[in-house]
Amino acid sequence: MFTAHAAKVDTVSVFSARMQKAVKTVVVLPEQQQIQSVLYLLHGYSGNYSNWVNNVSSLKDLVDQYGYVVVCPDGGFDSWYWDTTDDNYKYETFITKELIPFIEDRYTVGNQRVNRGITGLSMGGHGALYLAFRHQDLFAFAGSTSGGVDIRPFPENWNMKQRLGTYHENKKVWDDHTVIELTHLVQAGNLQLFIDCGTDDFFFAVNNKLHEKLDYLRIPHVYLTMPGKHDWNYWSQSIAYQMAFFEQCFLSASKIN
Repeated sequence: MFTAHAAKVDTVSVFSARMQKAVKTVVVLPEQQQIQSVLYLLHGYSGNYSNWVNNVSSLKDLVDQYGYVVVCPDGGFDSWYWDTTDDNYKYETFITKELIPFIEDRYTVGNQRVNRGITGLSMGGHGALYLAFRHQDLFAFAGSTSGGVDIRPFPENWNMKQRLGTYHENKKVWDDHTVIELTHLVQAGNLQLFIDCGTDDFFFAVNNKLHEKLDYLRIPHVYLTMPGKHDWNYWSQSIAYQMAFFEQCFLSASKIN
């Protein structure tokens, strides 16, 4: 019989040698043993490591239902999950070189790319695709919900110019740090992708543009639109679709291996 909220929630501190600080991280573990796969779930701008577990009451049920670990690292108030010239903003390095080895050692989960997925909301949706596109050796599966997948229409928002410089003076830097300009990195068939956005979201247009570009480049992906705004009402629904997608990815990979 299925028991609600049987999943275990750990809050751990992961020391980043690159940033010289401890980074709080929530780890949600299913009740069942012999877990192999991990979904890295990123928060949005002004959020923190506890957002997903505190705002989505169904998250622990979904972890138990699907049987893989969910890891929610703190990505800083406004990091966008980039490495920048500021030593306090090396979150690409943190996730790809420090967090993943920590999780795989502490929880003895699989250490192959087919055991890893990454997704997130808003800033975290951008971050998930940004990291997956740039590190296809680490991730086989990636997603985004309400993601800021093209930052360039918003040059004055969310402290991005503090991280990258102003857009009009640093266009190439902005191009190099926006998801929609990194699609050339995706090797066809190398990443399985799931992207969703609410139709009343201010990021809806840029998600449509990314979908159209992926279609044009013949990069396979799932694209889902639903009624909804840029808020937790939408994300509480979309996470169920996201996690079902990753379950199918992990199951397919386990059958092949």
